[in-house]
This record gives sequence, structure tokens and C-alpha cells, in this order.
Amino acid sequence: MGVLNQIAEYLYLKKKDPNRPHSTFVKYMHGINRLSILLFLLAMIILAIKLLW
Repeated sequence: MGVLNQIAEYLYLKKKDPNRPHSTFVKYMHGINRLSILLFLLAMIILAIKLLW
């Protein structure tokens, strides 16, 4: 599975693999990864705005 597919699954842009085993810890890990990706994108947007102004 590629990196872009994983990011799409984390951000709910793509359906998750139905054959993947279900685990509570994996759900927590994906939630934290989703949050970190969104915060990173927000920080990059803020940085770009500050550099352009």
C-alpha cells in the first residue's frame, strides 16, 4: 500500500480495506496520525501566509 493511499484512508478520502483486522489500538493510532497530518497542513498554510505577507 502506498503512502498516498494511507493518507487518503486517514483523512477519510478513501474506503479502508475490509480485510484489515480491526483493533482498538490501530483506531487510536490512525486518529493521532490524522490529527498530526491536519496540524502539519495547518502549520504549513500559516507559514506560507506569513512568508507571502
